[in-house]
Amino acid sequence: MKSETVSLLCRPGTHESFHLTSKTEADGYLKEELVCVHSGERFSVQDGIPILLDEINVTGFNKRYQGFYNRIAGVYDLAMNLFAQMVGGGQGYFRQQYLQDLEVRDGSRVLEVSIGTGANLRYLPRNVGYYGLDISWGMLKKCQKNLKKWQREAELILGNAEELPLHDEVFDAVLHVGGINAFNNPAKAIREMIRVARAGSRIVIVDETAKMLESFAWMPSARKWLEEHRERFSAPIHLVPEGMKEVCARDFAKGNMYCLAFRKP
Repeated sequence: MKSETVSLLCRPGTHESFHLTSKTEADGYLKEELVCVHSGERFSVQDGIPILLDEINVTGFNKRYQGFYNRIAGVYDLAMNLFAQMVGGGQGYFRQQYLQDLEVRDGSRVLEVSIGTGANLRYLPRNVGYYGLDISWGMLKKCQKNLKKWQREAELILGNAEELPLHDEVFDAVLHVGGINAFNNPAKAIREMIRVARAGSRIVIVDETAKMLESFAWMPSARKWLEEHRERFSAPIHLVPEGMKEVCARDFAKGNMYCLAFRKP
């Protein structure tokens, strides 16, 4: 793990800094751990991904959708390709509809919350420090495979969007796509994205609208979810704290998706 990455990470909740320890096991395997500098609490690093998630505290919607994304990680890219074709323009056009709001410049440090399989990275500049967090181990492992295939780099983290294991004001842009509708606490997740962004940074949040879910209303589970939680399927502009600048929300992809963007003052 890169020393720069270690300097950005912190214990979720307390924000205690880490130092990295490593040793080579008898079988030749390099074992890495993040150790809290004061408490000495240890967090493992598996396949280069720091495990900064307490599974005991993953409950409710977060638990349900963690399992869901673990199950569909292998077919998620195919499903998104089909969706992008259906709404017109393909993957590149679909993703540029919201990436254009992110203001990524050469040398920027960018965080994607709920990075999934990493598809957005293909449409961002190469000379950017890219970091991705997800609650789903299955999606992160698929992301690693994709990055190797695309010859791109990103530092990945297993963690909870509502309790980001990252220090304050360390990112030049923050992106979230496709998950906040089903978070336990969307307002807390938005506050966390703001916390880790530097002053002047753009924050972009994207997810499905009710129109998207209505197309699956023939499925009892989708129909029930929409009936009980319709208010979740619109841009959460009301959850953006007062004082944020240039707050704007719009639908795209034939009304199936929304994009909420604003700037941290």
